[in-house]
Amino acid sequence: MTDGHAPGGFALSARQYRWLDRATKLTGVALIAAGLEAGGGTTTGLLFATLGVACGLATVFISQ
Repeated sequence: MTDGHAPGGFALSARQYRWLDRATKLTGVALIAAGLEAGGGTTTGLLFATLGVACGLATVFISQ
């Protein structure tokens, strides 16, 4: 039986989760923008974009 929590994750209060979610999404968008500014087809640009996506999705593994 599962409890609805992500396996291996950790729990935060609803308020902490919202703030962390906002911060990671904004950081992710900033990193993607930096990647586009550096040149979307360059190695640096792709690295920034990949980090941005990873950062933006980081809260998927955290339980509320």
